[in-house]
Amino acid sequence: MDFGDINKLANILKPKEDDSDCEDDQPTTESAKLGPGSIGQSKSQSNPDDKKIKELSKLMKQDTGKDIWDEETIPEGSQLDDINDPRSQPEYTIVYKQAVTSEDMFLGMGNKTPATSSCEDMVVKVSLPDVKSAELNLDVTDTYLDVRTLKYKLGLHLPHAVDSKNGKASFDGDKCTLTVALRMKREYDFMNF
Repeated sequence: MDFGDINKLANILKPKEDDSDCEDDQPTTESAKLGPGSIGQSKSQSNPDDKKIKELSKLMKQDTGKDIWDEETIPEGSQLDDINDPRSQPEYTIVYKQAVTSEDMFLGMGNKTPATSSCEDMVVKVSLPDVKSAELNLDVTDTYLDVRTLKYKLGLHLPHAVDSKNGKASFDGDKCTLTVALRMKREYDFMNF
């Protein structure tokens, strides 16, 4: 088989566009000839604002310091994480609490549901066996709860933002349980209450 035979075979398998027997193969109008590359502004036409946008994006991308991460990227409380700390993590539970009236219970007139979106408070219960209240160190921020004793260490990233200034904490010495009640601050709470 020589080179001429290969060309003849290629022409049989894929004929040239001029030799097409079917009229449907050829575009008939200008709009039919458009493809994905035809969408939008052509590169020859440029918007005068494009140069300004490119300059602004370059300025935004410039590194102003030697920091690897922004402060917003690092979760709150991560500075307290210590993987080499030998203290164990205590058992804890997170329970959601809502204020329910008789209208909500019996008449169904309120917009409360059993879902956590209708809850106003978050209650964190931490079991701390063999711990006295004097040994307890509690720190609460809007997104992080930190409980430390001589035996235990709990660093908990809270599932919802809370009002850290107005929380309530109590320690039950008989059950060795710390209870922290925190009012949640969520973006769309005005719709749920």
